[in-house]
Amino acid sequence: MPAAGEEEFAERSPGRGGGSPSRVWYAAYGSNMSSARLGQYLRGGAAPGAARAHPGCRDPRPPERSVPVTLPGLLYFATESPVWGGGRAFYDPDRADEETPARAHLLTAGQFSDIAAQEMGREPGTDLDLAPVRRAGARLRLGPGRYETLLCVAELDGLPVLTFTAPWGSGDVAWRAPSAGYLRQLGAGLIEGRGWTAARAARYLASRPGARGQWAAPEVRALLTG
Repeated sequence: MPAAGEEEFAERSPGRGGGSPSRVWYAAYGSNMSSARLGQYLRGGAAPGAARAHPGCRDPRPPERSVPVTLPGLLYFATESPVWGGGRAFYDPDRADEETPARAHLLTAGQFSDIAAQEMGREPGTDLDLAPVRRAGARLRLGPGRYETLLCVAELDGLPVLTFTAPWGSGDVAWRAPSAGYLRQLGAGLIEGRGWTAARAARYLASRPGARGQWAAPEVRALLTG
């Protein structure tokens, strides 16, 4: 059951026919839960403390709507972020015993394509063919690297809820502790987009694989309130 204030996903179904959808929900489970951080992907620019800027989307408008959602699966930290240093957040949809708080942004398919390109380290400007991944449960692997696997996790208001992650699972890669700057971004998104307290956000982030045992909840809370 969704928590209070959350949107409830439709039951999984065979999906709708037709081609690539014109509008989609982008389910952000990392730093893009924050409107300010998402804006740097939409309009271009760099977050304070980030090592590089983003070129932005062809369409820089803000999302039509943003709503809290919960994804079935596990958030964990792995690999090395070129923007923040330390591990970055990935989503393992096959860990059905876990749940991942997220924030779904209603975007055009072009905006989603350009955000995905920036996350993949590619130049934005090419529309993805989202038809193969518009059905709940579908996956589309666009490459071998991080954030190059698209997932449709559900349907909301008749539109697909899409996100991206790595092609590997949480048990197939070495976990890596996230940096302080990155945790601040994720915490800000949980506080803004989910209405969580800093203490709750800190407990959640400190419990995720990669952060667990490397960051204590009081340390993360100090980052979010300092």
